[in-house]
Amino acid sequence: MAVSFDIDELTALRDVARQYPTAGHALAEAAVLRAALSLPKETVHVVSDVHGEYKKLRHIINNASGSLRHVVSEVFEGRLAEDERRELLAVLYYPREAMEHLRPVLGDADSRRGWVRRTLRRQFEVVRALARSYRREHVRALFPAEALEICEELFAEPSAGRGPSYVDSILDELAEHGRDLTAVRLTSRLVRNLLVSELVVAGDLGDRGPRIDKVIDYLMRQPNVSFAWGNHDALWMGACLGQEALIATVLRVSLRYRRLYQLEEGYGITLAPLETLARSRAYSDDPAERFRPKLPGKRDPLLIARMQKAAAVMQFKLEAQTAARHPAWDMGRRDLLHRIDPREGTVEIDGRTYPLRDTRFPTVDPSDPYALSTEERECMDRLRESFVSSQRLWQHMSYVARHGAMWLRRDHAVIFHGCFPVDERGGPLALELDGETSRGRALFDAFDSLVRRAFRRGAAKAGRDADALWYLWCGPRSPLFGKDRMATFETYFVDDGAAHAERKNPYFRLSHDADFCRRVASEFGVGSDGLIVNGHVPVNVEKGEGPVRGGGGAVTIDGAFSESYGDRGYTLVLGPERIAIAELHHFDSIGEAVAGGADIVPKVFTVRSYERTRVVGDTEQGEAIRRRIRSLERLMLAYEEGALLEQAGLRR
Repeated sequence: MAVSFDIDELTALRDVARQYPTAGHALAEAAVLRAALSLPKETVHVVSDVHGEYKKLRHIINNASGSLRHVVSEVFEGRLAEDERRELLAVLYYPREAMEHLRPVLGDADSRRGWVRRTLRRQFEVVRALARSYRREHVRALFPAEALEICEELFAEPSAGRGPSYVDSILDELAEHGRDLTAVRLTSRLVRNLLVSELVVAGDLGDRGPRIDKVIDYLMRQPNVSFAWGNHDALWMGACLGQEALIATVLRVSLRYRRLYQLEEGYGITLAPLETLARSRAYSDDPAERFRPKLPGKRDPLLIARMQKAAAVMQFKLEAQTAARHPAWDMGRRDLLHRIDPREGTVEIDGRTYPLRDTRFPTVDPSDPYALSTEERECMDRLRESFVSSQRLWQHMSYVARHGAMWLRRDHAVIFHGCFPVDERGGPLALELDGETSRGRALFDAFDSLVRRAFRRGAAKAGRDADALWYLWCGPRSPLFGKDRMATFETYFVDDGAAHAERKNPYFRLSHDADFCRRVASEFGVGSDGLIVNGHVPVNVEKGEGPVRGGGGAVTIDGAFSESYGDRGYTLVLGPERIAIAELHHFDSIGEAVAGGADIVPKVFTVRSYERTRVVGDTEQGEAIRRRIRSLERLMLAYEEGALLEQAGLRR
């Protein structure tokens, strides 16, 4: 019976045919893909709430949250002395620094030659052990282009039957040109890339810690990184797009924690306009006692405090202006400057009057409290220009936007940063975005669409779309925030702790219920055995909390990764045999890791184990492969039926 193909299908198949010009090519690929369905599923590591701690992040990437140490121990069990194992781990974690530390040993040509040969062969023992879980094509694609042939030879050396002299000859030639140590360094990177197939950051790359720019720099060097955006990511993305309330907020937070190098050195953003405002008549005699920076530093703390206060006041004004542009968001209730009674020195919040602990608001005009003063307007115009013209900031935030999403699905797990906004009974809360009301998963997707549109338009045309990033930062129904308020004003200006309270969305209580978690997971296409993965709210270890919620249907992996929060953290490991959590701890330094073997050796505990090993075919990656196989089978049929002509002379 003849098979027919409509014009749309043939058009799609012609695209596939460019890669597979004959039925033989298509069959070969389909056969390999079908076999790949039986391979163990890839290992995904999920971390969250990095908050600028780039040194610690670099280490847990390099040691795969402790997994690499375990692999090396298994591969070389009983064959390496402790000092040899420690040296190999140092080379795998920090090859450049480790080889610098070993310079006295590597100074002699014969010693260096022997060390390189020995080290590379040990590295490739690890490579071969890890490669068993992958298609050969995938492994080869990870081989560095500049060392492709030597990698192929070392990989195949045990089965090639040539003995060691052939590879040694290649290495000797590399040594003649000073490239032998480069091969060691590139192989260390290869090992790390094979051990973890994907790194997912479940939000909050920056703030509080020292350098968001260095965090993103290092992530951009990894082969496969994805983001579930957090509210601090929304903050920086919106500032990059010129959203003025978020620019003021980035400056305020950076000043509060003295994290100014990331702005000035990292992104070339000048603080001079804000310093000028702080030195002006408005703030020149302001003690700014409530704005003293959290950390010590070289710059005058009083000047930093005045700059922080100036940024905060602009933030409050610009937030009110943003809220006025979007009355449907009901954010105007957080406008507090017009509720200040300057004569009484009080402020009214939610119907209650509180005394102010700082009554100086020199740039606030009681008749128009949310208008920027002339000096503030000039300051913000210059700051905005600095933010939107920073090429490196645009490069970084565009990367986060392209590789990120409001939510991700990885096998059993649905990953989103904060919460699934619900009412007290667990019903999804609605919000108007772009003229349409959305709730549940549709709300996540609506925000996702707005963020991507804002970045397509860029700072010059993002306009109101960029305001959505402000709501994601601090809005009560934001899936990235999930509290009734961000009590920044109260924290600075009101002593009464009751005014500082930020009430969490009911999701955080209901996520201890397994049935509720199943309902939420099902909205994102995950079955009844799904696991919700969140960050955002730190696990309070001191109060006996753990990362697994009461019903076992959700985990929180914000373990206070940043030193400012607690210097711990978690990595969720989505592996083929189990889902596990690695509990991290303080990391000393790269120097200690290289010279003394300092490492993060986490406590690891199982969240879920599988009766049988999960394979690629069990996952969403398997679904994509099966769709590809069906397409290849239709292509073969099109060739057989003559609907498309084979191009026998072409090679893939």
